[in-house]
Amino acid sequence: MEKTKPDADNVARSASDKTIVMAEEKYGIKVEYITYTAENYQDKTYDEVALERVRSNMDDLYLLNPDVIQALGEEGSLMGLSGLSCVENLRDVVKTANTVNGKLVGIPQEVVAYGLFVNKDMFDEYHLELPETPEEFLECCKVFKENGIETPVGANRWWLETFVLAQAYADLYNGGNTEAEIAALNSGESKYSDYMRPGFEFLQELIDCGYVDAAKALVSEAIDGEGEDFLNQKTPIVMAYWGAANTETAYGAADFNMQVIGFPSSRGQMPVMPMTGFGVGANAEHAQDAMRVLEVALSDEALKIYTETNRVISPSKNVEVDCVPALKPLNDRIEENVYVLGSNAGMKLEQWGNTCLIVRDLLGGATVDECMAEFDRLQKETLEK
Repeated sequence: MEKTKPDADNVARSASDKTIVMAEEKYGIKVEYITYTAENYQDKTYDEVALERVRSNMDDLYLLNPDVIQALGEEGSLMGLSGLSCVENLRDVVKTANTVNGKLVGIPQEVVAYGLFVNKDMFDEYHLELPETPEEFLECCKVFKENGIETPVGANRWWLETFVLAQAYADLYNGGNTEAEIAALNSGESKYSDYMRPGFEFLQELIDCGYVDAAKALVSEAIDGEGEDFLNQKTPIVMAYWGAANTETAYGAADFNMQVIGFPSSRGQMPVMPMTGFGVGANAEHAQDAMRVLEVALSDEALKIYTETNRVISPSKNVEVDCVPALKPLNDRIEENVYVLGSNAGMKLEQWGNTCLIVRDLLGGATVDECMAEFDRLQKETLEK
């Protein structure tokens, strides 16, 4: 929830609460919730906690990350949501990302888009254009490094996979042959490692050149690890999700010209869009009430309130976002339907979590070849199931 400052308003939480209250008032029910944040990098991740709670039937409703949605969907641990009336208003990208074995098992209140948060003033100072391609990005980092900026890219242990996914799937999602390419990956005719290699080689070059501090990234939590240097203008580039540009607990109070752009790819600046989502446990004790809550909280009326409060992209095609100026470059690409899905339940090999973990292997000293071998092993394991 990014509530790292005790007195700061947590906009994300209050927006969600507003929609939950609508359901409580309509049906006369009460919703209690708890959140979990790891105290340090050795604690259980949110995903591990979510998996344990769903499998143990500890709650009725869950807010889940994409890798968990896919894993639990495959297990049959989540109820189907296609019967909700709000489904007919969902963007196709939302349904695609959260459908497992033909069953829609997760629906978000916002479409999460990741991009590069850049200090445009620092780019202007060194007469640099905002990068479109991996080659241009490396050149920008080189100039920053030559001018005394120790670490041009602030990174953490979670989000470097966005660089990889943007480069791996720019053509797959934007080349007009998406279904056939995914089918080839699912059958084993194509290898995930062939798609992933350029992105991993790119990250390795960032590390080798000192543009990313791999040791620090490996143990840094998102925003907490790199945020201070970015806000203090010690590093010109970080990666984060859309909502971080809106809230003062993240990057919404920067005192410089911040721009949010897509990640470098062969097709230019590329947004990466994974999907979190609400799911209902297959054996939920209060399943009917849980469905009622979602029916209200995911209605266009509620999503309009949520979107206006958080200024985020709505999962409903009927609700438009009025984004802050910093987000306009990223939003323009999304409005052009140019993006890469960071999670797609139609791919048999889960993308977001697996790529994140293998990137961590690279940060820890594994070679690119070893990382590709791990993708091959996972693909083989998936095909044998």
